[in-house]
Amino acid sequence: MGRVAVVTGGSRGIGAAISKALKAAGYKVAATYAGNDEAANAFKSETGIPVYKWDVSNTEACAAGLKQVEADLGPIEILINNAGITRDSAFHRMTAEQWHAVINTNLNSLFNMTRPVIEGMRARKFGRIINISSINGQKGQFGQTNYSAAKAGDLGFTRALAQESAKLGITVNAICPGYIATEMVMAVPQEVREKSILPQIPAGRLGEAEEIARCVVFLAADEAGFITGSTLSANGGQYMM
Repeated sequence: MGRVAVVTGGSRGIGAAISKALKAAGYKVAATYAGNDEAANAFKSETGIPVYKWDVSNTEACAAGLKQVEADLGPIEILINNAGITRDSAFHRMTAEQWHAVINTNLNSLFNMTRPVIEGMRARKFGRIINISSINGQKGQFGQTNYSAAKAGDLGFTRALAQESAKLGITVNAICPGYIATEMVMAVPQEVREKSILPQIPAGRLGEAEEIARCVVFLAADEAGFITGSTLSANGGQYMM
């Protein structure tokens, strides 16, 4: 049987593509979601991938949910921290709720999800932790002080935990997508996409969720054990570092 992989925010957008790609690669996948029951149930019916509902910003909910996944599927050896939200606003207008909602979901969730599984990974001397950050965590973005701070924090988390875990066969890496043709990006008016977004991308197009999923499958593989603490940018050349 394949290794067990958990994908947060795994029933929609980039997360859904990751869940499908991991299943196709032979993993036993569990997809978590926060609130859209209709979308989650449709995803489960389409793919056969089990879905689990909890809020990744809630420490106790994560511990209980992960315990249930392990009871159902077996020890968790692959963790994809993908779930994220936006609450965009210029900082001088940003509310405390907008700040804390994004930090809790996009950054604190990495602790909430990783802490319950890391000891098992250490005991088994194998693990793959992949954190989906963002191009805006690398370069910043107007109106996204909260989002950029959280996604930059994801990168610091990745590098520190990678150092702690390397000798135990656990790799910790990050992927920074650029503009991907998800529901959120496609909701931007076409004129804005064509005049303001695409000209920034040397590849001349939006990325596809499946392209991010292929990055995840590569980093999750047993054969990727010498890659850790790395940030893989998938942004069509928009930002290079």
